[in-house]
Amino acid sequence: MTDQDVPHPPVPATQEPAGIPPELARLRHSIDNIDAALVYLLAERFKATKQVGVLKAQRGLPPSDPGREERQVNRLRELAHQADLDPVFAEKFLEFIVAEVIRHHEALAQDHGTEA
Repeated sequence: MTDQDVPHPPVPATQEPAGIPPELARLRHSIDNIDAALVYLLAERFKATKQVGVLKAQRGLPPSDPGREERQVNRLRELAHQADLDPVFAEKFLEFIVAEVIRHHEALAQDHGTEA
């Protein structure tokens, strides 16, 4: 069993100081839960992109795929629009994540001796 297989105890939501209005405390608790979900979703995304990076490295494919990245940006902008989220923010968020993924893929390519 690896360290990743061992379930970790949940990280409690931040504790609010006394005197905070209950509605504010409730909303902040909701935000804490959403933040936790985002972290776990990002972890799952990076597990999947690591597998992609390994496959690319094994096959000598380049770490980045500009066509795929452009399609993803367009898709995310549309999803953001549907969700009433600023598409520019959503695009910047995706660009940040993709840049990190590419950095990981470049490292994997170096490890496999298939620098692109």
